[in-house]
Amino acid sequence: MKPADIGELVGLAAIWGASFLFMRLGAGEFGPVALAAVRVGGAALVLMPLLVWRDQFGDLRRHWRAIFIVGLSNSALPFLFFSYAALSISAGLSSIFNASTPLWGAVIAWLWLRDRPTAPRIAGLAIGFAGVLGLAWEKASFKPGGSGWAIVACLAAALLYGLSASYTKKRLQGVPPMAVAAGSQLSAALALALPAVLWWPAELPSARAWTMVALLAVLCTGLAYLMYFRLIAHVGAANAIAVTFLIPAFAVLWGWLFLAEPLTGAMAAGCAVILLGTALATGVLAPRSNAP
Repeated sequence: MKPADIGELVGLAAIWGASFLFMRLGAGEFGPVALAAVRVGGAALVLMPLLVWRDQFGDLRRHWRAIFIVGLSNSALPFLFFSYAALSISAGLSSIFNASTPLWGAVIAWLWLRDRPTAPRIAGLAIGFAGVLGLAWEKASFKPGGSGWAIVACLAAALLYGLSASYTKKRLQGVPPMAVAAGSQLSAALALALPAVLWWPAELPSARAWTMVALLAVLCTGLAYLMYFRLIAHVGAANAIAVTFLIPAFAVLWGWLFLAEPLTGAMAAGCAVILLGTALATGVLAPRSNAP
């Protein structure tokens, strides 16, 4: 990759790492449903004009059913689950569970798309999920006030991301990425509109909470999508997915700097195991061939 692409990759990881901080700061006042709804609604306001400007609205209209499903599985529900988790677990811990997304994606692609992994990738899946289970076992507590359901929510969100990736590959192959990005945010906003009205906070959120949600919508969703698809176009999907490995580092850093969240030894070990397994499962650490 060129230095400019590496810089953009690191910048994207920093932005997506910050999303866990913003959710942590905004979820308490907005609640999970309203927070997720405002996030996708703001992102749709950013992306839809760009879609029209690129004259790709027809692609959204032709594929709206599949794009709507992607909006549910890749935005509405995962954002809702992570917003719920932000009420009780740290930004860093949420991001570490989010790093298991490529593991779920590899399993689903194997079962659904018959994309059979190699032996090293199977080993990576086993290692990665061992790290997830170990970290969840160490942190989860289903007692009142515990973090058990928050961890389940994070893993469900990561599973949905993996499912959405295979669905997109199967149903939206060849559709312009901007149509999928903008249409999925619009679909998510429509899906969450009524629940947001029903679960809108009784007290008006503070200016700080609104700022956090605005940053989530414009920076961490709208702009981040543009950067991500730009990276895919420049360096390919296999290289762009490397952003997953950097997100936990930034999420932990932002949580430590702004919320005084600690990084425990168990979190560091679990993160390392998950990322090692993910690197093997996605082929990032594929063994080199000796063939000429």
